Amino acid sequence: RVQLVESGGGSVQPGGSLRLSCTASEYTFDGKCVGWFRQAPGKEREGVAAISRSGHATYYYYSDSVKGRFTISQHNATNTVYLHMDDLKPEDTAIYYCAATSACFSLNWYMSATYIHWGQGTQVTVSA
Repeated sequence: RVQLVESGGGSVQPGGSLRLSCTASEYTFDGKCVGWFRQAPGKEREGVAAISRSGHATYYYYSDSVKGRFTISQHNATNTVYLHMDDLKPEDTAIYYCAATSACFSLNWYMSATYIHWGQGTQVTVSA
């Protein structure tokens, strides 16, 4: 059974940084699309970043709200995808989920329906 597990969430002050990790069992991230989503209370789930490998090319996708502050990366040796978050703001407070699927593209990486496998989420809280 495929399981995705997020870690690295926590509480941080505005302007701080966190690094989230997503690991998988019974599933290899290499050659797939892995995305990070977040959901704040009372809001819809939002795609924030994704990484997709196709052949020798790697594609990176970011939402406008996090572009320039968040960086997604992948470490194949440990089958881990990271989301490094800098300059965190109170509006970044949410539960963060990683998700995986066979492929994604510029027109669908941010859609929840694109992804097959999901983790349980990790809480990120940004407050003074």
